[in-house]
Amino acid sequence: MGTQVSRSSYAGIDYPDSDGEPMAENTLQFEWIVTIKGNLEILFLDRPDVFVAGDLFWYPVEGDPKTRTAPDAMVAIGRPKGYRGSYKQWEEGGIAPQVVFEVLSPGNRGPEMSRKLKFYERFGIEEYIIYDPDDNILAGYLRAGGQLVAIDRMDGWESPRLGIRFDMSDSPLKIYGPDGQLFLTFTELELRRRELARQRDDLASQRNDLERQLEEQRERTRRLEAKLRELGIEP
Repeated sequence: MGTQVSRSSYAGIDYPDSDGEPMAENTLQFEWIVTIKGNLEILFLDRPDVFVAGDLFWYPVEGDPKTRTAPDAMVAIGRPKGYRGSYKQWEEGGIAPQVVFEVLSPGNRGPEMSRKLKFYERFGIEEYIIYDPDDNILAGYLRAGGQLVAIDRMDGWESPRLGIRFDMSDSPLKIYGPDGQLFLTFTELELRRRELARQRDDLASQRNDLERQLEEQRERTRRLEAKLRELGIEP
């Protein structure tokens, strides 16, 4: 007969929020991590039941702080937004993140990525996306049964869970949301915001010019009507 372990048996176990390692090894990897995570947050901005995180420790097993990983970006559908020091699955209704992204750098290739694939396969990830920005290589895995199976062709592939589409027809990778909007870096988003603000200011200026011209026309009309009345003509 197995021994039943109560929750109190795990009291005092420490689940660190950090391992002291940097989030990224270089600026290119960092930009892609931030871009993917940030655009996913925008994508699910109106969904209070979707939690998006980047470089956050995920602990799938209570009482086992050594079994953990920190995806570059992850999406947990069915979990509320909010601050977390780490994602402890037993405190999240037992829900594992459904989608994870990894952005490769020179230091996380080969054996490290094989280890992560086995981890994600073991603990229930449904979609696993890997991008190498240095060589512009995209790979993906989709759960079939109890395994993560490699996706044959990623160019044009659409995520069943997220509805986003991957375009490899040009370099670098382009990711489109379900509405067809391109995932943009925060610099690109700010430039777009400034351009929209400039266009809005231009429209306001044009509207003011038009209103001024209309008022000048009304004043000319009033003067003309006054002249006609002086001549005994009712306009």
